Amino acid sequence: MNSDYTDLSKLRWHKSSYSSGNGGNCIEVAETPTTILVRDTQHRNLGYLVFPLTEWTLFLRNLKNGFC
Repeated sequence: MNSDYTDLSKLRWHKSSYSSGNGGNCIEVAETPTTILVRDTQHRNLGYLVFPLTEWTLFLRNLKNGFC
């Protein structure tokens, strides 16, 4: 595990801008200098996914360009 996200209490989680405002299928994200963490808002206790910043950036670029 990377040392920049081992202490979850120091992370600043926020709702994704792609999540709906009605409490439905929402995700939260937290950023570190090298990674993006993603978790389900309704099931925070189930953990989170970790993506290297470069992969997350490419994923978002592909979404915006209609490749996903």
